[in-house]
Amino acid sequence: MGDRESDFDVLLVTGMSGAGRSTAARALEDAGWFVIDNIPPMLLGSVIDVAAQNPDVDRVAVVVDARGGSFFPQLAEAMEGLRADGVRVGVVFLEASEESLVRRFESSRRPHPLQEGARILDGLRRERLVLGDLRSQADLVIDTTNLNVHELRREMDAAFAHPDERLRITVMSFGFKHGIPVDADMVADARFLPNPYWDEALRDRTGLDPAVSDAVFAGDGARQFLDHLAALVRTTRDGYLREGKRFVTVAVGCTGGKHRSVALTEALASMLETPDVLIGIEHRDLGKE
Repeated sequence: MGDRESDFDVLLVTGMSGAGRSTAARALEDAGWFVIDNIPPMLLGSVIDVAAQNPDVDRVAVVVDARGGSFFPQLAEAMEGLRADGVRVGVVFLEASEESLVRRFESSRRPHPLQEGARILDGLRRERLVLGDLRSQADLVIDTTNLNVHELRREMDAAFAHPDERLRITVMSFGFKHGIPVDADMVADARFLPNPYWDEALRDRTGLDPAVSDAVFAGDGARQFLDHLAALVRTTRDGYLREGKRFVTVAVGCTGGKHRSVALTEALASMLETPDVLIGIEHRDLGKE
């Protein structure tokens, strides 16, 4: 492999078919990334060498899908070779629920690439097995189940439009009754705290309301819970950066995702905000019944 600049970025874009890889790739291209779609992994190093010789190219995104599964060992080797040369290599994995993916394939009337004459669901499950190792290595997992194309583009822009070496922490509230977020790196359970839902004066408000927030933090153990959670995130922060992981999602859950988790998420985000960290807040289930 040729000499490469240490400020060169390579992003591997992968994930489930139908989860939005094409939309993500177009967003990256519009943001100034040089996008390569589905090249054989053994050619990755050579292609990066050629791209690195172009003074106008300092960020390359490579789209990989499950059809290259038999080449994944070469892909891992190529990625390690790039890192050894000082290239920053990241992985973004696009995910969605099986129900959502099946519905998207049915509406497009296209077969799944690994369907092999069986059901779409069979193809999706084969694909999850093939991509399992890549998903476990992902720096950022984006769940597109409830995202439209415009929202996915905004997610990609927020993460990759402007290169930034700081750690990006998304603090997310959610309701356990709607499912645990598949893209969470850490999950904290706030259901041990008294639920403002049972107070008729607070039931129709949310954790964004000061009265609800005050009620949550009046609960026994709320402050200690938040302090311990913030300390845990701070403890892992430097290690994530050392390992090249720049995107972390911390999910705080309660029953419905409306009161306790929302108040705690807002407070945790404020506690974690420093000049070295970019903080994002997402209230996934706010507004759901």
